[in-house]
Amino acid sequence: MKKLNVAQKLIQSHLLSGEMVPGEEIGLKIDHILQQDATGTLIMLELEKIGIKRVSAEVAVQYVDHNLLQTDFKNADDHLFLQSAAKKFGYWFSRPGNGISHVVHMERFGKPGKSMIGSDSHTCSAGSMGMLAIGAGGLDVATAAAGEPFYITMPKIFGVELTGELPDWVSAKDIVLEMLRRYDVKGGVGYIIEYFGEGVKTLSAWDRHVIANMGAELGATTSVFPSDDMTWVMLKQEDRGNDWQGITADEGAEYDKTDHIHLPDLVPLIAKPSSPGKVVPVYEVDGEPISQVVVGSSANPGLRDFWMVSEIVKGKDIPPEVSLDINPSSRQKIEDLSKMGAINVLMQAGARFHQTGCMGCIGMGQAPASNTISLRTMPRNFPGRSGTADDQVFLCSPETAAVSALFGKITNPKKYGKYMKYPKYEEPENASKNTFMLVPPAQKNESTELKKGPNIKSLPDFEAVEDSFKVPVALKMEDNISTDEILKAGAEVLPLRSNIEAISKYAYYVIDQGFFDKALKMKESDGGHVVVAGENYAQGSSREHAAIAPRYLGQKAVIAKSYARIGFQNLVNYGIVPFVFENPEDYDKINPGDILEFQFVWEAIRESKPALVVNKISGAEFPVVCKLTPQQKNLLLAGGLINFLRKRKK
Repeated sequence: MKKLNVAQKLIQSHLLSGEMVPGEEIGLKIDHILQQDATGTLIMLELEKIGIKRVSAEVAVQYVDHNLLQTDFKNADDHLFLQSAAKKFGYWFSRPGNGISHVVHMERFGKPGKSMIGSDSHTCSAGSMGMLAIGAGGLDVATAAAGEPFYITMPKIFGVELTGELPDWVSAKDIVLEMLRRYDVKGGVGYIIEYFGEGVKTLSAWDRHVIANMGAELGATTSVFPSDDMTWVMLKQEDRGNDWQGITADEGAEYDKTDHIHLPDLVPLIAKPSSPGKVVPVYEVDGEPISQVVVGSSANPGLRDFWMVSEIVKGKDIPPEVSLDINPSSRQKIEDLSKMGAINVLMQAGARFHQTGCMGCIGMGQAPASNTISLRTMPRNFPGRSGTADDQVFLCSPETAAVSALFGKITNPKKYGKYMKYPKYEEPENASKNTFMLVPPAQKNESTELKKGPNIKSLPDFEAVEDSFKVPVALKMEDNISTDEILKAGAEVLPLRSNIEAISKYAYYVIDQGFFDKALKMKESDGGHVVVAGENYAQGSSREHAAIAPRYLGQKAVIAKSYARIGFQNLVNYGIVPFVFENPEDYDKINPGDILEFQFVWEAIRESKPALVVNKISGAEFPVVCKLTPQQKNLLLAGGLINFLRKRKK
């Protein structure tokens, strides 16, 4: 019998179709559904459009953790809509202010051995406790919620062995930053990253959460850890010890690729603006003045992370030119920090407390001052994501953040060891269990009316893909374009997420502020447009708005050198053809404003043969390919997943 690693065991136990051969399409049974509000409103509208009566998953939770600022009626209306939809479709509902979805799910619902997909790219955080947890676009989540298999290309398994123990002033964030230093933002594409070895046993479940969370920044399908004694300790703290089961790799299990990190060799690391992959040792940027430090987010949500900051700043004052912002990750964490006295310590040092939620991580408040450095324990620092156009966001550990806040400049925390002994954290025996803001699924839901405020609009209909079309190039982009650049985030834009017409005005806004007007003119005069990109197009967030808004504006296709996994699937789900240059050098044969004619598109989709593209301006001709699984072919030819499901239902 073949020896299996943890990832293979999790996949095998949920396999409905296909074989565990890398590159082959597989269908997975999904146990848990996670939705957050910035993407969940669209999912609920999709469920309504498809005609679903009740969710079929074992556990489905609608969280409200992104759009918490109620500067007008829009977010408040959406919260009421989501609560009514949760009642109608049979979801748990986590009320606004209860906490970050990934954190609350780990506290209250996560179980080793279960599968989960979520409409948030950081759903992979739950791999920290031995779950198969994968971020996906909203339509994929909606279909899984309705009981359909989740289709994905079988990834390779990348085994990373950890040995030894972390030195003082180095923590879990530095482990994942080391992975990003080695592999950059696309080094994990096509892989599940599995951590194993004696060093794993020194990491708490919440330390593992830090690492699994930022596997999304590596482009990995997900990350997994074994379920072991550390997992049991966390579940026991939550009074959920009965939910534990051990899951470890078989002795002699193999991996498609391996690497090794000797934990004692690590030093404090930091990611420079404006990519999580631009990682250097902290000492290389030591001394740079800062104006803001933000602690929290799904990337450093554990009790230890906040406690560590409180211990470092205890009895000291933050310089007046620095704002120390605390983003609590859940109400439970606030209660525990209060019992430990850490909240008072942080307050006395001058820290500012914000709502439990994603907040500054997605530009929902806490935007830094112009042309200043913001140090954050968050997962992403894409351009403008903070809400400030010329932001300079660095990503680091709580230790680096706290020490730097004290000195008013980026400071290697190891230097601070001369002044203070490294605080040693011990997990409390029991965590505070706060379930007041979790509303359980309604038993009877047939008569529930969806509460739709004036900003909530039904989804538009889209036509099927054409066999040939001739359209202009609206935009040409470089490598690593993120979904934040395709569809702007922040407090101004995110409240429009349930209004496709309104939010489409911000499509590609970060790159070209005139894109909306230009795309509308092309839609009226030419029937639509295409865009061109380099490697790793649509990396980052799972937001399907980065596909549906361009589709609403007439986007028929994208031609790129390569795609991020979720971004690629979202294009398919909304009927945008994701072409790849057969010869990457043909990228240079296209300029913005060129008219491209696409021929033999259906054959390219059905038969995986090249489609011919003719540049009507330069006369150049070149082939493009559309590499799709059998399921993706069906969806794309139907004009997207909603069209496919509605036709099948008839």
